[in-house]
This record gives sequence, C-alpha cells and structure tokens, in this order.
Amino acid sequence: MRDYDDPENDAQWCAERREEVAAYLQREGVVHGHIGAAPAWHVAPYVSVWAVESLATADAVGWWAISGDLPNDYVSASHAKTPREAVGAIALLWKEAAQYMSRGEPHPTFRIGSGLQDAELAPMLESRAETLLDWVKDPEVWEEGAA
Repeated sequence: MRDYDDPENDAQWCAERREEVAAYLQREGVVHGHIGAAPAWHVAPYVSVWAVESLATADAVGWWAISGDLPNDYVSASHAKTPREAVGAIALLWKEAAQYMSRGEPHPTFRIGSGLQDAELAPMLESRAETLLDWVKDPEVWEEGAA
C-alpha cells in the first residue's frame, strides 16, 4: 500500500481523482468551468472533494464533486457552500438511496449504478455515507477554513 503521508504519493492520488472527476462529469453531461487544481478537501486514499467552476458565474463554485474509494457524485453549490456541507449533502443522499436500494425500489429523483446490483451495493453505500457523516461531525477532520 502506498504511503499517503509522502507528498508525491498524495499528489499522484489527487491527480488521479481529478481525472476521474473530469471523466465522470463529462459522462454525466455536466457543463462546467475549471475543476480545481487540487482538491478542496481530501483524506487519501478514501475521499476527495473538488470545487467545480460555474460557467454562469466566472470564478464561482457551481458544483462540488466527490471521488475516491466511493462512488463519484456531485452536488450543486447552491445546496452546499463549503466542502464540508457538500460531503454532508452527498452522504445524506446516499443514505436515502441505500434505503431505497435495500428495499428493491428505485429512488424517485436519481439513480446510483445500473440498478442490477442494488441489493449488494446498498450496504456499501450506507457504510460510505455513515463514514462521511461521521467525518462531517468531526471538527478535527476539517482544516481551518474548510468547514
């Protein structure tokens, strides 16, 4: 396993996540400006949160995207002003989605995955959501200014 305390390994992991976010947003059809050169917040090798520039308002965050050892996802900056709020918003959505998935029901407003493995994926999604929510509650996880 890589030593993520090594700045080179951390930087490589972040660069890979940035590429992953860019590819994900393109697949999702999200029209956007620049993706931050570095994550707005991250805990390698688990999670990274990226500021994604709005095209409508230059130099403003339009979305927050998440990537790492979890599903890629994004949330509008109108619903989350900070990386910490974005992680909380995404985690709550995932928790709700996991409940639908475990019941074998489609979520009414969005889909995670193809739907073919919902019963298998629901516990993993629930677990990731719970971990993210624990981190959101923990002030020690957030650098000053990121909360």
